[in-house]
Amino acid sequence: MIRTLSSRVAYENPWMVLREDAIERPGGVQGIYAVVDKPRGALVVPWDGARVHLIGQYRYTVTRDSWEFPQGSVHDGADHAPEHVARTELQEETGLTARTLRPLGSFTFAVGLASQWCDAFLATDLQQGAPRPEPEEVGLRTRAVTVAQLEQELRDGTIFDAATLAAWQLLMLDPGLRAELGR
Repeated sequence: MIRTLSSRVAYENPWMVLREDAIERPGGVQGIYAVVDKPRGALVVPWDGARVHLIGQYRYTVTRDSWEFPQGSVHDGADHAPEHVARTELQEETGLTARTLRPLGSFTFAVGLASQWCDAFLATDLQQGAPRPEPEEVGLRTRAVTVAQLEQELRDGTIFDAATLAAWQLLMLDPGLRAELGR
């Protein structure tokens, strides 16, 4: 087990905290560990009965556009239920609301450097409304693709977002949901 000797905030903004921990590994070897702390997030797989809905946006960190399932976290300091976060992100980014939201499972975004967890949901019985993106999300695009198109784009690297891939895998692990999507 790794023991924390001390911890300091190296950087902080409204979306995340970067801390540097002095640690001691088993056997007494000391070192440092950088950790990105972010609030728990949610991701939504919007399914309209024939297609899944994606959002596209420019991702500064990888200097390219990315197609993803709607996802994010709430940064107002309150501890929001995962379903609330999922519904908020779905509506903000796509304008869609879902009558039914089914949990798929949870995963971490980048376990080697971040503490953030993500809860994934399948959204069905969708109703279209107007998106309400946050100021940082202006310029989002949406598109709907068939399951076959999604899977081809995951295979060929057109869709490269790890959270989207993880959520799709969680969905495919459920035989009932997989059958509902014709897989």
